[in-house]
Amino acid sequence: MAVLNEEQSMIRDGAKSWVQEKSPVTAFRKLRDSGNADGFDRAAWKEMAEMGWAGILIPEEFGGTGLGYLTLGLVLEETGRTLTASPLISTALTATTALLLAGSDAQKQKYLPAIAEGKLIATLAVDEGPHHHPEKIALAGSASGGKVKLNGKKTFVLDGGTADLVIVAARTSGKPGEKGGITLVLVDGKASGLSREKLKTVDSRGYANLTFKDVEGEVLGTVDQGAGVLETTLDRARIGLTAEMLGQAAQSFEITLEYLKTREQFGQKIGTFQALQHRAAKMFTDLELGRSCVEGALAAIDRDANDVAQLASLAKAKVGDLVHTVSNEMVQMHGGIGMTDAHDAGLYLKRARAQEATFGGSSYHRDRYATLLGY
Repeated sequence: MAVLNEEQSMIRDGAKSWVQEKSPVTAFRKLRDSGNADGFDRAAWKEMAEMGWAGILIPEEFGGTGLGYLTLGLVLEETGRTLTASPLISTALTATTALLLAGSDAQKQKYLPAIAEGKLIATLAVDEGPHHHPEKIALAGSASGGKVKLNGKKTFVLDGGTADLVIVAARTSGKPGEKGGITLVLVDGKASGLSREKLKTVDSRGYANLTFKDVEGEVLGTVDQGAGVLETTLDRARIGLTAEMLGQAAQSFEITLEYLKTREQFGQKIGTFQALQHRAAKMFTDLELGRSCVEGALAAIDRDANDVAQLASLAKAKVGDLVHTVSNEMVQMHGGIGMTDAHDAGLYLKRARAQEATFGGSSYHRDRYATLLGY
């Protein structure tokens, strides 16, 4: 367990009570059944911003609190517990990181205060196929005078259907697979030539495929030199996402454990069966290991350590496996009721599958981790 300061403990406790009161799983179920096209509740997002969550990474000079990644991770863990749908990952974490790393003072002044207030939804558009392969970016960009004209497609963009600002990773030179030649481009959500296709996904969140036809945007950072910023942004996004996944796995485990203590079969509590005790013990140890990976990675970002990339892939691979196992066991140990939509097990399972694939699955990150360590 990370050692938290007083402020971090207060924020975590505040997040815990807010999600339980204002955003329990029943609220997500209601959101899903209402057919909400946004994939999140705008009123709830406004409340999150008022509590300062949208500005946790943003420095005070731009209207945020600048409390760092571990603090945001604590909030994400609590929202993960109740499957709270919000633009925290897309906007407060990913897009904010890219702007902080590469934005000019003018760009930061234009966008960060609006993000902190919850008035601007922003996202990062990276992938172009069914799998996460940032190194294969092909969307064409022609740069001239600080502007870039974009042509191509992006897939599964988080909150892509509602984003007011889309940060697009484009190829302005070289061939797909090459490190150089990537440029990050700021595109207004209302830009002409940008069309969006909102997707109906298994976890009922807001994803979209985006098509760019001669869409003009503004360079974020330096032309052709965006690969480093993109990779750093993605690593921080991956680590933040694992915090949400950890919260979800922890809650799935707690619900399952409670069921083992109360459900009776053959005249005794099923938690007394040794086979189920072994499976529960395995989940518990995996959860503790996962927590170490996540908190270690979040703390590494805050102290600007030089092994954040390795820790990001370690956390994403380990927690991806964890959330997969725990969501499966949750369904299995609940038996018949676990298979029904009336029980929350299915909601946790579906969300787990979407998170596993976001920003790279476990196999992608195991391979990347080995490569980074020179194997």
